Amino acid sequence: MPLIVTDYTWTQTDSTVFISVPLKGARAERVDFLSTEEYLKVHYPPYLFEAFLSEPVDEDRSTAKVGNGVAVITLPKCSNAFWEHLVITTYDKEKKKEVRERALLKYQERLCSESRSKAEKQQAEKKYALETMMKLEKEERDRIVKRKEDEREKTTAELAAWQLRQRETAETEAKLKLQDQRDRQNKLKTPTEKQEKGGSDGAKVKLDERGNSEAKGQKTPALLPAPRRAANIQVRFTPRVFQTALRESRVPEEEEWLQKQAEARRAGNADVEELKDLREEGRNPEWLKDKGDKCFASGDFLGAVNAYNLAIRLHSKIPALHSNRAACHLKLKNLHKAIEDASQALDLLTPAVPANAAARARASVRRGSAFCQLQLYAEGLQDYQAALKLDPHNAALQADTQTIRDILQVSATGTH
Repeated sequence: MPLIVTDYTWTQTDSTVFISVPLKGARAERVDFLSTEEYLKVHYPPYLFEAFLSEPVDEDRSTAKVGNGVAVITLPKCSNAFWEHLVITTYDKEKKKEVRERALLKYQERLCSESRSKAEKQQAEKKYALETMMKLEKEERDRIVKRKEDEREKTTAELAAWQLRQRETAETEAKLKLQDQRDRQNKLKTPTEKQEKGGSDGAKVKLDERGNSEAKGQKTPALLPAPRRAANIQVRFTPRVFQTALRESRVPEEEEWLQKQAEARRAGNADVEELKDLREEGRNPEWLKDKGDKCFASGDFLGAVNAYNLAIRLHSKIPALHSNRAACHLKLKNLHKAIEDASQALDLLTPAVPANAAARARASVRRGSAFCQLQLYAEGLQDYQAALKLDPHNAALQADTQTIRDILQVSATGTH
């Protein structure tokens, strides 16, 4: 239930009524005004001020200002006359209710009208903005079209000028060629004319079978054919795979190794029944090897073993697959499997040629490491020494080999 405000004040002139309503500490943004020609309401919860005006006012020119805790409402009168009372003196509730409802209905209609006007204004602004944008886009398109036309005309003019220059050049070359032919003909006619005239010096001239003129003690030069057109012939040489000196060459072994590598990649087991459902890359051993290498690098040793297993089932003659799987088994402590894979890799890495020296060294180290972890140091030392022969400048390999020697020496002497 709102609290009715009664401590308001009002003054008037012959044309305007001024009403001051105390806001009692209410903020300005919480004050709600409603004004029609016969009704005035100021609502700021929990307070309510309403006045049923005794005379009509101009609601379109009515204003309200809030400041210093007071709301001042200015109501222009419809007729210039002094009022005896601000509000009607009747206590008829039905009449007041009717006035209030009429004022609210009129206020709602005014709000709807303002909303429609605002929407129409926004629509008009959007339409204007759209038309302006379309106009700007049209101007931009016209500008681009004009630029294209200018470029086309410029290109056409340049092409016409180039064609004209080409024609002039061709005509000039044709004239020079014709003049050259005439000069040659004139040179050929000169000895014949001298023969017919007997020569100015009385020398006897005769023509041989080739048409060359011969004078006494003198020969006229024969007309030589034009020189042949020059051209370049590209010659390519296939480089040798193994860069070794001729006296140290091991060509038969190298060719055998290359042949074995080619056969290993051709001889696949892609017709195995359970492998037919694999995708195309899943049947490519190189792709599977790369996948296994990536799994190994990321620490997924089981995933790497699975990739190498499938690659070996497809192509079992590729040494790198067995050697890399041996490295995975070393990480997983499957030492016997590591020895088996490394041995298989070394068997496939034959004949021993410089091209597979690095692979043989890696396989030997992996097998030797597995032997040493099984405390079979003598076998491990043999593999490390074989790897050291292939890579004698590897400092880490030298240190590991010396460590194994020391362990064997301590075991032999029984000292610690």
